Amino acid sequence: MSRETWAAVDAHLVELFVHHDAALEQALARSADAGLPPIQVSPTQGKLLWLLARAAGARRILEIGTLGGYSTIWLARALPADGRLITLEIEPDRAEVARRNLASTGLDHLVEVRVGAALSTMARLVAEEVGSFDMVFVDADKRRLPDYVAASLELSRPGTMIVVDNVVREGQVLDAASADADVVGVRRCLEVLAADPRLDATALQTVGAKGYDGFAVALVAAS
Repeated sequence: MSRETWAAVDAHLVELFVHHDAALEQALARSADAGLPPIQVSPTQGKLLWLLARAAGARRILEIGTLGGYSTIWLARALPADGRLITLEIEPDRAEVARRNLASTGLDHLVEVRVGAALSTMARLVAEEVGSFDMVFVDADKRRLPDYVAASLELSRPGTMIVVDNVVREGQVLDAASADADVVGVRRCLEVLAADPRLDATALQTVGAKGYDGFAVALVAAS
């Protein structure tokens, strides 16, 4: 199978399950116009995040890695009227694009975009005693994935769902000898998810318009 086939299947699935969505398409266009890299989740992956958040009954969501807010919109749409989503972005310009995208969808009242290094911001959230989140979506720099998972556990409760994107990276995850910090980070992240007794986890390979990759899903177990 080729990337062209994967992309064609993705287009078919988007037509079936996502349909035309002017707000999401405008968010992508605004992000492209701002020069943001096209590394956001695909439409079908966004729909999956929405379904996972709905299935988890999430009222409070933490997102690590905002970019232009595309996945943020999907997650915020899954929240109840009194829900809350905090999304973390290190780049101020990207955060501003995300804020504009969220405002255009009418979801900005549910979402707080915090700018700064994610680990520092997560430590502040713990210090602020904001409480636990029902779902955490991690889509940020791969070399720090193990640290993001560890920090997420500090903001979780039994039953919290943690979703980590880009954990296969075109099969690079198999390269145990790699000196690439991103590959090392992904491998270590999967090892942590598999070994931590507080987590029940799995990981899946994916193909599609975004190429060959994968994601991991974990539930924080009851203590």
